[in-house]
Amino acid sequence: MYDSILVKKEGQLAYISINLPDVRNRLSKETVGEIINALEGLKSDAEVGCIVFTGEGDKAFAAGADIKQLNNREPLDVLKSGGMQEAYDYIEAYEKPTIAMINGLALGGGCELALASDIRVMADHAKIGLPELNLSIIPGAGGTQRLTRIVGRGKALEMILLGKFISAEEAKTCGLVSEVVPLADLKAKVEEMAAQILAKGPLAVRLAKIAVQLGADTDLKTGQMIERLAQAVLFATDDKKEGTAAFIEKRKPEFTAK
Repeated sequence: MYDSILVKKEGQLAYISINLPDVRNRLSKETVGEIINALEGLKSDAEVGCIVFTGEGDKAFAAGADIKQLNNREPLDVLKSGGMQEAYDYIEAYEKPTIAMINGLALGGGCELALASDIRVMADHAKIGLPELNLSIIPGAGGTQRLTRIVGRGKALEMILLGKFISAEEAKTCGLVSEVVPLADLKAKVEEMAAQILAKGPLAVRLAKIAVQLGADTDLKTGQMIERLAQAVLFATDDKKEGTAAFIEKRKPEFTAK
């Protein structure tokens, strides 16, 4: 169905895997387009509750953009719609939770794909970084902005200006990734974390994402109002009634996303 990605459903999880291990799962315009097309199809799939991004093989999650395509890009190409920045905005705002399962190098556009995901889990041998300045360009798919918001200005400048590839342990220490495990345990850890998310009310998960993401880009009072409005919506749902009733009755809730 796709030339450069694999899409596999396992229960409530859908894995989108970049399937170009011979070129370290590079991210061409076509590959990014296939990822977005896959996400569009999964959006309406009621069986899928969580999306996992990864790369085939054990060497690379995604080791950056296609340099040949970058070499041919002109200044005004950056302003055209349909680019990687726009695609990663779509991923960040995706209505279902997303996890980056970083099984190898996550560089440049690969790092930015991970940054656009809700949660990042990393194999202990992997490295992550933004080396674009070596090409005399800057991270252009949200890297300068999302990295700063996640790890702080100082660490972001260190990584970007040095073009530094940091280890999994350093990535965890600075808050860039949530968990670091051996490669053999990576999938199990992702499944464990996904199961915890999927046990929650799906509407609450969706609105929590909205409140966090929109609130992070505004002042505290406005963010709190977004939070209150999201809560008001949830108070009107069947799932809120079910969640509170199940807690009182000491049973497992059965959410219906209504």
